[in-house]
This record gives sequence, structure tokens and C-alpha cells, in this order.
Amino acid sequence: MLSWTGLLTSFALAWSTGVLAAKTPENYALDPVHTRVAFQVSHAGFSNPVGSFSGSHGHLAFDAEDWSTATVDVTVPVTSLNLGDADWQKRILDRTFFDAKKFPEAHFVSTRVEKTGDHTGQVHGELTLHGITRPVTLAVTLNALKRHPLTLRRTVGFSATATIHRKDFGMDAWPNVVGDEIRLIIEAEAIRSDRRADDQEPAHADP
Repeated sequence: MLSWTGLLTSFALAWSTGVLAAKTPENYALDPVHTRVAFQVSHAGFSNPVGSFSGSHGHLAFDAEDWSTATVDVTVPVTSLNLGDADWQKRILDRTFFDAKKFPEAHFVSTRVEKTGDHTGQVHGELTLHGITRPVTLAVTLNALKRHPLTLRRTVGFSATATIHRKDFGMDAWPNVVGDEIRLIIEAEAIRSDRRADDQEPAHADP
């Protein structure tokens, strides 16, 4: 029969082993070169043209075994807007819509992440755009989590979509020309922040 000391020692050993075995999410830095935030909006019902923003930066923490521990914090430079026409971009960035001089960035911070399938999940968070913060949910697909074949850095890639309404963010001009519903389309890659961990893994490690 174990003594109290033996029981306490066994409990402490089991607890410490569990703590050591528990995985924590790894930190990744967003790759602005291979990340793009695009959107589609109705143009008077004739078409749904696409605009995009480049140069997004931020970070995420992610453990493929436990999506509930994931966090996302991303900043999007509104002034990087590309609509394929300089004059049209200037009009959309002025005070009529984005008012980019006053609000040069959009910011998304996750509040909760849940896994919905083998490679899918939902990222619930708050989007600050045009000086207004509203809840937004991203439908996310995990494309890959492995070493990049060129950089040999551990990299994670996601595709995501969401629907927002521009009126919710105080942009309600030209309602007969520009639709209210905005479809977001996001392609993102992020690189593990800890380069030493990459160096310690075999080059052929996958993931």
C-alpha cells in the first residue's frame, strides 16, 4: 500500500508528465507576399468585380491538433487597395467610402476558433473597419501545414471566406450603384516564428 508521500509523488509525476506532454500552439508570422485579402461587391447588378488588398501583416498561433487554442491578429493596409483603375481607387479611398486618410488600416482579432471538419473551421472575431468594430466569422480551410519546399521553413496556409455588409461599417454611399453585401475572399500563408525549431527538424520532415 502506497504511503501519502508515495501517492503525492506519483500524482506530481503524472501531473508534470501531462504538462510536458501537452502541446501549445506554435506562433506564425503572416507572409505579406503570399497573403491577399480580396472582396466582391455588386456593381449596379451588372457584375461583381473584385478588389484586393496586399501587404497584410500580423500573427497567428495554431496547433493542428487543437484548433480551439488558435488565435489570429491581422492588420490590412486599406491604402493598398487595387481595383485595376487608379481614378476609381482614388474615389473609393476618399471620404465617400473608406476614408483611408483617417482610417488607413483594417484590423481583425479572433475571439474564438472552432474546428468543423478534418480541415475546416470557423474563426469568430472582431473586424475594425472605417473606425467601426463589428463581429465577423470566417469560414476557414486549412490547405497545408508543412515545410515549404523552397525556404524549408514550417509554413501554414489557409483559405477563408466571409460575408459582411458595408452599411454596418458606416459606408452607405451610392446604394443604387454599389451593393451592400460584401464577399470577402482571403488567401493566407504564415511562417513559423521560431527559426531554431526549423533548424532542429530534419529537412525532409513533412509535416
